[in-house]
Amino acid sequence: MSFHYRYRKQIVIGLLIVIIIGSIGGFVIYKYQTLPKEKTIDTVKVQKIKKEKKEETIEKVEEYMVDIKGEVNNPGIYKLKKGSRVIDVVGEAGGLTESADTSVINLSKKITDEMVIIIYSRQEVENWVATKQQEEYLQKKCLLEEEGQVENDACIEEKTEPEEKQPSTMVNINTATKEELMTLPGIGETKAEAIISYRKKTPFQKIEDLKNVSGIGDSTFEEIKSNITVE
Repeated sequence: MSFHYRYRKQIVIGLLIVIIIGSIGGFVIYKYQTLPKEKTIDTVKVQKIKKEKKEETIEKVEEYMVDIKGEVNNPGIYKLKKGSRVIDVVGEAGGLTESADTSVINLSKKITDEMVIIIYSRQEVENWVATKQQEEYLQKKCLLEEEGQVENDACIEEKTEPEEKQPSTMVNINTATKEELMTLPGIGETKAEAIISYRKKTPFQKIEDLKNVSGIGDSTFEEIKSNITVE
């Protein structure tokens, strides 16, 4: 019996085993080359989504623009985070000058957007203050209530809305004193003096004549007409 005939069965079985192993190996390689790549892509997508969500949850830092003037080394406009204080703005502006006086400034006050801060010099403050009793005036000066002046938002005291003046009785615009006229809404010292000056030349015949006075228009008249008389 020849060698080939004797071992033919073993050779066939061996070839079948090789073919089976090769098929399994090829299938495993195919799966390795396809499925892992798809899973990798999915993993990248998931990680990207997680990163985007994380970035969305990060709180945005709100910033304010603040204008600082006066006795600081670098006056100007600065951008600071919400919650910063006046002292932080001073630091951004290079600190105080040697002549700065912060006795009327609240350095711990929180800033607001579009805030104006004015740091005064010692000479300016000395010109305001002569005695301790003038502290109230000093704060009013800090608030710069005079018409046409720039408001200083860093003053120790807060600016409050003036209370509406309500006269307790009818005001006779022909006989009222300047002080009595000034109790009328919208009538200050200048307009009160203008009323008195006008009536000296031409007494009021009716309340509508008040609109002939310089500075008193329809809006002012409408506001006070129920509180005035000529009788």
